[in-house]
Amino acid sequence: MLDLVGERLRVRLDPARIVLPTGVRVEVDGADDKRSILVECWAHQGSAKSAQKHKVLADALKLTWIARTIYPQPRLILCLSDQAAAGTFLPPSRSWSAQALRDLNIEIEVVDLPPDLRQSIIDAQQRQYR
Repeated sequence: MLDLVGERLRVRLDPARIVLPTGVRVEVDGADDKRSILVECWAHQGSAKSAQKHKVLADALKLTWIARTIYPQPRLILCLSDQAAAGTFLPPSRSWSAQALRDLNIEIEVVDLPPDLRQSIIDAQQRQYR
């Protein structure tokens, strides 16, 4: 997912650990080498349940929080891999969470996974819910 969104943005994104002056460490799924872009990824396929939506919102909180420690503030992206999973967070959704993400300048990027990878994620999700 990082490679796909990185290609779209024309930048290399790698997992990153950011250490605050207080010594607190936070890891993000992806960042460019200048820390001008921070990305959190969610590979879920299909519409999200309530607790799963909260995971995405927790990722958004992490991005917003860590961005306040970086100058200039980085571009913040939530990368999802399924339009159905992203639907709650994208216009024309009138949900509070979609509006909050827009107001916090957190972008949603939806990437298309190769069919075999997409199917392996669906299979793993089905095993988790048995």
